[in-house]
Amino acid sequence: MLASVVFVPSAPLLVPELAGPEATDTAPVRDAVLAAVTAATPGVSSWIAIGVADEGTGAIDGVGHADPDGPDPDGADPDGADLDCADRARIDAGQPASGTFARFGVDLPVRLSTRGVPTAPGPLDPRLPLSMLIAGWLRGQMGVESIRPVTVAPAADPAHCADIGAALASCVDSDPAPVGVLVVGDGATALSAKAPGGGLRAEAVALQQDIDGALGSADRGALARLTDADCRDVGVGGRPAWQVAAALVGDRPVRSDVHYAGAPFGVGYVVATWTP
Repeated sequence: MLASVVFVPSAPLLVPELAGPEATDTAPVRDAVLAAVTAATPGVSSWIAIGVADEGTGAIDGVGHADPDGPDPDGADPDGADLDCADRARIDAGQPASGTFARFGVDLPVRLSTRGVPTAPGPLDPRLPLSMLIAGWLRGQMGVESIRPVTVAPAADPAHCADIGAALASCVDSDPAPVGVLVVGDGATALSAKAPGGGLRAEAVALQQDIDGALGSADRGALARLTDADCRDVGVGGRPAWQVAAALVGDRPVRSDVHYAGAPFGVGYVVATWTP
């Protein structure tokens, strides 16, 4: 049973230890993210995190470990819709998926699950993608035991994203307990003169306005129509995750609440909640 879908940015600066005490520009978006996930948490102990794999790290197998050789030789698609609910829940067994923000300047460990954590944990996997590092950090802020990771290839086409979302919808709908969905992804990277995507670009502003509107109004059709080419051209990284989420929600009626929409560093950040 779907409880809610919470959209958050994939921004390391959400984490106070990474932003530093002087980075006051990060406070509004961080506060919005924490308020959104806190409001969605009561009564919901089962969570799925949908994010995008880092470029050049290979596919992700659903347990939080990178697979540099790509798809499973037996035919299972690591980010595909052929994985059943049990496969997607493998995070619940054995060593929890974990990682660290060390490559972003601070060796801050995070876990996607606290189940089965050994007394003397082994080394953290440095390859956990940024989207899942954010999900792991938010899991700790939310106080939930586990978040099951689903990562999608950056270039996954919209049809493939829709297939993954439909498979996840089947899993969620078959669960009698409420399931929360955390969707981690950024918008355009060329929304100001000093933006990391090469400065201010009109096409980036226009596309970000479309994205803001789609997430803000739960317009699943508009999200499904986003193309890889258009998004990559202006640095939009969240497209695959948003399209998976749109297909997961499907045509069920939802209320959309926007908690934040802005570009404090020239990158589009949206915080929104869809509630059935």
